[in-house]
Amino acid sequence: MTGTILNVATVLVGSVLGTVLGNRLPEKIRETVVHGLGLTTLVIGLSLALKTQNILIALASILLGGISGELLDIEAALERLGRWLEARSSRLKLPGSAATADATSRTANFVRGFLTASLLFCVGPMTIMGSIQDGLTGDFTLLAIKSTMDGFAALAFASSLGWGVAFSALTVLFYQGGITLGAGWLKAALTDPMINEMTAVGGILMLGIGLGLLEIKRIRVGNLLPALFIAPLIVALAAWLGR
Repeated sequence: MTGTILNVATVLVGSVLGTVLGNRLPEKIRETVVHGLGLTTLVIGLSLALKTQNILIALASILLGGISGELLDIEAALERLGRWLEARSSRLKLPGSAATADATSRTANFVRGFLTASLLFCVGPMTIMGSIQDGLTGDFTLLAIKSTMDGFAALAFASSLGWGVAFSALTVLFYQGGITLGAGWLKAALTDPMINEMTAVGGILMLGIGLGLLEIKRIRVGNLLPALFIAPLIVALAAWLGR
């Protein structure tokens, strides 16, 4: 768990610095930073999405995941969680927690920061492979590299979106830590094609996040999250049928 603990620490440090410094920036600068983050997120998402080896698998995962997510209404649950966390952070009177003009705007930024950062920090091959490596051998080199990247990303996101980014450390702790603890089972269960398709689907979700940050189109990305888990199942099914 050393790599995950390090990752959580860098996200928290980056978020604190970003929130405190970002609160001192004019609104126009914060808006431009968000748009810059949106463009960068699109580039990252596209690069990950292109890792797919079969676009039909990615498409089926997104469609089935979207249907499942809408039935479960995951986005609404995440928003409720975000509002609950925001209410608790307001009671703590964290620095920069009153950066926006009203409570509604502050809560919207909190939820967006929490969801955006959670996806960014937990999607990608480094999360899976680094956590498995840490769990099996204790070598957290990959997660140390990822931690450094996530720390700077947290600083940039938090400068505009505030404390919601810091609470994404909880997502990193539970998701990444869970992979580390279950490393033995996951290494046996996940093949390279499965990881590639999970990564590609994650990239597509990040494209949705980027469109939202650019205010082009709000996509209920939370309701697409089941696609991440459906993708490896489809790969396994395709391999079984191809025998």
